[in-house]
Amino acid sequence: MKLAKFDSLVSLSRLRLVQFLMGVLFLYLLFISFEIPLVFKTASAGFYTDALPRPLFLESEEDFTDKSAPAHPTDDPELVRLAGSRTPPRRMWEYKEVSGLLFNESSFDSNDSKDEFSVLHKTARHAFVVGKKLWVDLQSPQNKSDSEPERQNQTGSCPESISLSGSEFVNRSRVLVIPCGLTLGSHITVVGMPHWAHAEYDPKIAILKEGDESVMVTQFMMELQGLKTVEGEDPPRILHFNPRLKGDWSGKPVIEQNTCYRMQWGTALRCEGWKSRADEETVDGQVKCEKWIRDDDNGSEESKATWWLKRLIGRKNKVALDWPYPFAEGRLFVLTLSAGLEGYHVNVDGRHVTSFPYRTGFVLEDATGLSLKGDLDVHSVFAAALPTSHPSFAPQKHLERLSKWKAPPLPEGNVELFIGILSAGNHFAERMAVRKSWVQHKLIKSSKVVARFFVALNGRKDINVELKKEAEYFGDIVIVPYMDNYDLVVLKTVAICEYGIRTVAAKYIMKCDDDTFVRVDPVIKEAKKLGDRSLYIGNMNYYHKPLRNGKWAVTYEEWPEEEYPPYANGPGYIVSSDIAQFIVDEFENHKLRLFKMEDVSMGMWVEKFNSSKAVEYQHSLKFCQFGCIEDYYTAHYQSPRQMLCMWDKLQKQGKPQCCNMR
Repeated sequence: MKLAKFDSLVSLSRLRLVQFLMGVLFLYLLFISFEIPLVFKTASAGFYTDALPRPLFLESEEDFTDKSAPAHPTDDPELVRLAGSRTPPRRMWEYKEVSGLLFNESSFDSNDSKDEFSVLHKTARHAFVVGKKLWVDLQSPQNKSDSEPERQNQTGSCPESISLSGSEFVNRSRVLVIPCGLTLGSHITVVGMPHWAHAEYDPKIAILKEGDESVMVTQFMMELQGLKTVEGEDPPRILHFNPRLKGDWSGKPVIEQNTCYRMQWGTALRCEGWKSRADEETVDGQVKCEKWIRDDDNGSEESKATWWLKRLIGRKNKVALDWPYPFAEGRLFVLTLSAGLEGYHVNVDGRHVTSFPYRTGFVLEDATGLSLKGDLDVHSVFAAALPTSHPSFAPQKHLERLSKWKAPPLPEGNVELFIGILSAGNHFAERMAVRKSWVQHKLIKSSKVVARFFVALNGRKDINVELKKEAEYFGDIVIVPYMDNYDLVVLKTVAICEYGIRTVAAKYIMKCDDDTFVRVDPVIKEAKKLGDRSLYIGNMNYYHKPLRNGKWAVTYEEWPEEEYPPYANGPGYIVSSDIAQFIVDEFENHKLRLFKMEDVSMGMWVEKFNSSKAVEYQHSLKFCQFGCIEDYYTAHYQSPRQMLCMWDKLQKQGKPQCCNMR
């Protein structure tokens, strides 16, 4: 009886102990639930902020106009003091999206000078004022919602076929716009009639000596063009098809075909009435050039005697048909241009005439326009089997956004070389080609060499919105906050100098274009040859005279001197950091003379610097101005596909090779 009573007391005690422990646990959990927010709140200024990365926000408009650029981290005493502490400071200098270049437009308010120096400065002032407004608009939260309709309007119309009458074609400036380019199997048909020959006096076509009769000429040009290029540039000629009925230097009817990218023509393919050789490569099984009747054809391909001999011994003979030149003055023709697997094919009046192989620089989607010019009446133009969706629409850009193409963070110490790449807002394809090619060099990926794109703001808001997204994702774009203008490219060069000395603290600063392929190793070696001297390296021009006529004419008001100072061609050159520092100081004190030709501007700045401190000028043809040469340091006018081709050859073969076939 006592034992049973004792057992009941023990059970009651255990029950109360369990209840007590559960109560303590409940109070503990309740206490923790109140303490956690307080801990995070009080710790947010300490380890939490520094331990976890947070997005870096852009400076406001006031920030980048009123504040000087941040000092390099190794030069900042406060950061040096904190470097030894247990909690490292957040590295705000890892990516600076907006140029720190200072431009004080108020200093021009009282300047009424009309000289050639001040005119461009005032143009720059206006561009910076407009740029501020564009930047404020770009930071507005409405941009995301506003940009969607604009993007849809741009990409929503991809017709499967387009038909224009002759008058409609002429009213559209003789250009058929193909919104989404071509695709495999696309074809364009042109019905037209060549003019009768006329006397030609243009020295570019006919050079006449005294007493010579005028040359009779009739020819026309059909071109597939890439219309979506930056303002101020001629569109690339993806295919230049040029029948010369009369007036060619050979004196015979000829068809010449070629490509052109940023004023750089490829190697021409001339069809002169002789059939392509049997051992020459074909295009989708078609010869490049068909035969037509020539007045100097002596039947050398196969004599009639040989033909009869083969027939007598029973060999089969191919029936040879002699066709005339496919175009004639005053005679209607029907031409069809089609896109095959290996190239473009041209048929005239149902007969194959030429085939032109695709060249490295272009793809079918680039052909967004057909132009017809010259001695030709166009009756109608018809395009069919066109792509119904744009291949370069936003999804393609999204697919390109891979982490491996992002720029590495800036190093804490100084760098040997900083490369500033001039680009335009809508040059996404060019920037991606650079990211995938020479910017993948081990010295750049390890941050021993730094490369950044410098882009000004565009007049179109949708381009700026996409540019800002691209900059935030890849971390390799520095926006120079002014309204882009062809005459003000020089401001991007000044911004490159500012970034190179203040943000990167580089020993050497290089400027190049987004269509320039750079071999990083030999470029650094070339600079190191001169040691610590002030240097200016590139493909130098000496005693170069300004052009006073033509497209690139420079007026006497713009440049009164008869010669330019020595200057390196713009596609790629290097200056030492002391020269870059001088340029930035002169610019911010409004003492820097600006000129619309960026490379000439650098030449005159170096010349002024040279008047107080000796500069070592180093000339090398390997900084190639036009195209690509053997053992190049830089190669210019390289299309996005050529960039990738050159990088692939450099990686696989270990030596520089050009991809000149466009």
